Amino acid sequence: MSDKKIYENPLTTRYASREMQENFGDEKRFRLWRTLWIALAESEMELGLPITKEQVEELKAHAADIDYARAEEYERQVRHDVMAHVKAYGDAAPKAAGIIHLGATSCFVDCNSELIILHDGLLILRKKLVNVLDKLKKFALKYKDLPTLGFTHLQPAQLTTVGKRATLWAQDLLLDFENLENLLSRFKLRGVKGTTGTQASFLDLFDGDGEKVKELERRVVEKLGYDRVYGVTGQTYPRKFDYYVLSVLSGIAQSAYKFSNDIRLLQSMKEVEEPFETSQIGSSAMAYKRNPMRCERMGSLCRYMIGLPVNSAVTASTQWFERTLDDSANRRIVNAQAFLTVDAILNLYLNVSENLVVYDKVIAKHIAAELPFMATENIIMECVKAGGDRQKLHERIRRLSREAGRRVKEEGEENDLLARIEADDLFKAVRGKLSGILDVKKFIGRAPAQVEEFLASEIAPVLEKNAALLGEKGVVNV
Repeated sequence: MSDKKIYENPLTTRYASREMQENFGDEKRFRLWRTLWIALAESEMELGLPITKEQVEELKAHAADIDYARAEEYERQVRHDVMAHVKAYGDAAPKAAGIIHLGATSCFVDCNSELIILHDGLLILRKKLVNVLDKLKKFALKYKDLPTLGFTHLQPAQLTTVGKRATLWAQDLLLDFENLENLLSRFKLRGVKGTTGTQASFLDLFDGDGEKVKELERRVVEKLGYDRVYGVTGQTYPRKFDYYVLSVLSGIAQSAYKFSNDIRLLQSMKEVEEPFETSQIGSSAMAYKRNPMRCERMGSLCRYMIGLPVNSAVTASTQWFERTLDDSANRRIVNAQAFLTVDAILNLYLNVSENLVVYDKVIAKHIAAELPFMATENIIMECVKAGGDRQKLHERIRRLSREAGRRVKEEGEENDLLARIEADDLFKAVRGKLSGILDVKKFIGRAPAQVEEFLASEIAPVLEKNAALLGEKGVVNV
């Protein structure tokens, strides 16, 4: 049980997945440090430095047994987290103690491990993003031809379909997915650059042999499973990269925010609802309420995420010369919380998108209330075809629409515009034909076809390419 006397971050206690929490956990970070030290020592040995195979094997044998208590005690003494772990590792592997971190600066382990953690975090989000797209695809196909009121300015506009609206949510996420893929495709490690990025210490170790220094970097990076490094750095990898990462994460949050707001509005109209469990309580006072808790939480988390890239932009802007340490404490908080936040957002998106409830009869009722107004142009055209005067027809239908609208708004009655038109001799050409003119299928344009075409040409290829990632479900813990 957690200590209720101290503050705990709700991202870890309530919202984010265990998978993402472990990705940013100390255990992974410090094991990566040891993996980096092993790769460095082994590569230096291979290139002729006086490091023995026995020393490298000892480092490998103790890669996982981290004495955290000892490392924390060392850090209290030296006020330096990397050197504290160098000492603790040396205690565990005494024969290799003298060659750990040889030629490196702290950012060798700190920056490279951070980049690997960011890369792995992006892969976790990528998997969830693909699964949300899969669920939206299924929803859009199911409701591709279910007419619904479209809205512009939050006012009833031309009809669309429930499925077509879902493709708008998917389109936003597809843009985010493409940005994420682009980021992954050009991912680089900091590499083996030394204190100010000049590789001077390594050049000295190899007696001025620059080719061996370049080969050292190549081998270390290869042992870590990567093949690209920044060509030049100061002491750290470019802090602008954090901004690019958080900008992609912000884009996902923007898309999810739009989706969550749309569902909240639709739930208020009683047309579409997020899932609501049998024992769930919507309000402590109003027992009948079904509040959109999941979408409200999603929007709340999205709002937090959208503001984070500005922080990274300021950090990148204020790095003096080869580096300054005022980025460190800030990035420990911002990078991890950004990923935990988007992880939580996508968990909610998964849960909501695969369990949406659609009330087609309510949707039809709302269409019936507005369609007579939308059909007036069609009615005018039919009468003109029969020899009517377009201007007289337009003026008459404008007056009838105002009278019907007043009746709806001021008296709370049903929209009787069609009855008024039917009774007016000016519109006798459409008597008995109004039901055909008002067939809702005639008002949705190419929406069903657009759904099929978009899903087939743009979403399906992404899902087919990433089929191994499918099968994720969104879990809401609290």
